[in-house]
Amino acid sequence: MLNFDRDFKLNNVNGALKLRGEIEKIVDTICQNGYKNLCFLGIGGTLASSYQAHVHMQEYSEIEVFFQSAAEYLTTGNKRITKDTVVVISSVSGSTKEMVEAVEYINKHIGATILAFIDNKDSILTKITTHCISYPLNEQLKFFMVADRFMFNNGEFPEYEDMYHEFDAKLAKALVDVEEESDEFALAFAQKHCEDPIHYFVGAGNQYGATYSYAMCYWEEQHWIRTKSIHSAEFFHGMLEIIDKHTPVTLYIGEDSQRPLSERVARFLPKVCNNYTIIDTKKFSLNGIKEEYRKHISHLVMHAVNNRIDVHMEKINCHPMSIRRYYRQFDY
Repeated sequence: MLNFDRDFKLNNVNGALKLRGEIEKIVDTICQNGYKNLCFLGIGGTLASSYQAHVHMQEYSEIEVFFQSAAEYLTTGNKRITKDTVVVISSVSGSTKEMVEAVEYINKHIGATILAFIDNKDSILTKITTHCISYPLNEQLKFFMVADRFMFNNGEFPEYEDMYHEFDAKLAKALVDVEEESDEFALAFAQKHCEDPIHYFVGAGNQYGATYSYAMCYWEEQHWIRTKSIHSAEFFHGMLEIIDKHTPVTLYIGEDSQRPLSERVARFLPKVCNNYTIIDTKKFSLNGIKEEYRKHISHLVMHAVNNRIDVHMEKINCHPMSIRRYYRQFDY
């Protein structure tokens, strides 16, 4: 397989899962000291991951939880963020302008507790957050481990211990297997869509944040292909009118409670379009993962499939995903 290091991927996911002990200590201490609400603060891809954690907790918890754009916070503020708020952030570089400024503002004017996942352990954000864990990749998994521990401590999410015991043993292999299972499909998909003038991505539930992120942070930012992303529930309130038989549409269908929203889109597309693709997490084996836990990792399965699409798209278009025209190339 092209650009595929199975051992690295296995070790990376397993390493992220091993962070759970550290996450539990931090979250348990916060819960013992008391807090009012939980805010996932992000920008770009990290805001998308915040969407996913928010929809997950919204379904399973009575904890007050919300997500907030760092850029919007700096201009508009948010009265719900107080000294009793737990702010959860993530950053690869640890130097994203909006995130640094938002954290500095919160430290100076609010005094909230900030729990951070920063890949670059030598960055500015690691120095100005209350609790910081540095480990590469797996942002969505990190956020969900935090969310699940808060819920467990709140007397909710009773499957927590059994589910993570199973994930510790089997999740990494299950996700790496998805990459292998989807590689042939991913190559054909990349060959078909590598020159699309625009591509529409549709998803719902814990997959919608990833759908939005994949369209914006991957196809637009890294592949330089125009996209639009939309929630399956909103598809029938505008976007359906722009679809014709030639329109490239990819629909992600997960296994969580919002699956019916995407299934409705799946029933509609064949009536008007012959250029659509459905990526359904149910079609992947996920060996060893209990049926009742599959819904909690639909977004991770989707990410695994997209990883293979990206590898082939990069090769076909002779365009390394690391190249940027404008992002961080000059001041703006």
